[in-house]
Amino acid sequence: MAERTTAVASPPRPPRWWGSVRARTTLASTLVVALALVAAGAAVLAVLQRNLVDSAGLQAEVAARGVATQVAVGTPFDHLNLPDEDDRPVQVVAADRTVLAAGDNLHHAPPLADFARAPHRTAASDARDDHDDDTPARGSAADHAAFRTVTLALHDDDPAQDFRVAGLLATTPTGRTVTIYAGSSLNTERQAVDGVRDAMLIGLPALLVVVAAVTWLVTRRALRPVEGIRAELAEIMGGDLSRRVPQPASRDEVARLAQTTNATLAALEKSVERQRQFVADASHELRSPIASLRTQLEVARAHPHLLELDGLIEDTVRLERVASDLLILARLDAGERPRAERLDLAELVRDELAHRSGDRLPVTADLPDEPLPVSASHTQLARVLGNLLDNAQRHAASVVRVAVHRGAAGTVTLDVADDGPGVPPADRERVFTRFIRLDDARTRDEGGAGLGLAIVRDVIHRHGGRIEVGEADGGGARFTVTLPGATHPDAHAPAAP
Repeated sequence: MAERTTAVASPPRPPRWWGSVRARTTLASTLVVALALVAAGAAVLAVLQRNLVDSAGLQAEVAARGVATQVAVGTPFDHLNLPDEDDRPVQVVAADRTVLAAGDNLHHAPPLADFARAPHRTAASDARDDHDDDTPARGSAADHAAFRTVTLALHDDDPAQDFRVAGLLATTPTGRTVTIYAGSSLNTERQAVDGVRDAMLIGLPALLVVVAAVTWLVTRRALRPVEGIRAELAEIMGGDLSRRVPQPASRDEVARLAQTTNATLAALEKSVERQRQFVADASHELRSPIASLRTQLEVARAHPHLLELDGLIEDTVRLERVASDLLILARLDAGERPRAERLDLAELVRDELAHRSGDRLPVTADLPDEPLPVSASHTQLARVLGNLLDNAQRHAASVVRVAVHRGAAGTVTLDVADDGPGVPPADRERVFTRFIRLDDARTRDEGGAGLGLAIVRDVIHRHGGRIEVGEADGGGARFTVTLPGATHPDAHAPAAP
């Protein structure tokens, strides 16, 4: 025999810390700030390094021009005043890459660089006054220097380091062109960049912690009203719909959320109350015909000779009518859209009047010969006309009038009037309320269930129209239905050739 197992529902898991809006907002803001700081730091380091390299290049050029000035005035190469070799290494190099002047450590070393080499001049070129465009005139230096970053070891026991080297051409008074290479150490630039980078790396985590903490606290404070709204709404949905969520005094998104939530609760409360009233009224309306049927059937079972078929049929018809009205209202409340079709309202009135043979009073119709098309459900619009005629028949004294004509702005109007007592202005809106009977003296059988006009208004509204109650000519009530006219399907189509 198979063992029976019982499935036990596991309790809901608590939300993970990273699943909250506050955690995700904090994480996202911290990540964005981190990326922004890294990008900004990289840009700052790049600009700082570029400026320091340019500064070192400027110092190298100043040193090179100081030596070039001495060369241009004819100072012998072995008497040149050179700067300190450790800070500003300088070499004067001939066109054949011979070192003509340098410090003690660089005098016998190869040239620092060869990117600004002096041109090799022959005796014929020296005899000519003209010379190359890049070669400075006799007794002068070039206007522009060339720059390169070169790795050098000034002493045998020292590690190699980077120098920003400036190459400058200078020509002696005798016409000999040499290249002056002057360097400036980039060690200071490296130390400055490394120091700034280390400071950024040390300060970045602390700054991100501060950003995360501030974002966490600010988000918590910002979401506190939302949590209050959620908690209050959870209690409201489980109990009293007349309560409302707290609405902050601020005019931000949270306040608008609370306002919308309260409006939704008000609509929900009204809908629930309307549904309860509808169920109560429907039960009350159905109780009478059902009780009457039961009573007559019990009497007929005990005394078959007392059976009244007419009464049973009347109660059954009334019960069927109430059930049909309730079904239509339920479909309308559920948002059922009418299946619209193009139909002639005047022709619909003619057909309805032709099928009404049991009316108490005659109906006079004022219908145009031209068609007045509307886009509507044939079944629902026929129900509207039937309910209006039934209502007029119950209240009219001698005649009921129906008229169809074209209204303003392309609308079509249906008028149903009677010569009865009319509807007081104070009750012209109440007549469309469900289960409302203005004449309490009438019996339920004569007055109906009070659903006919409510169905009329709901159907007309679903079709985009409106209904109004006024006073008929000569007294009585006039119900005016206004519907949007249907445009001709081919009105905008191009004409046939």
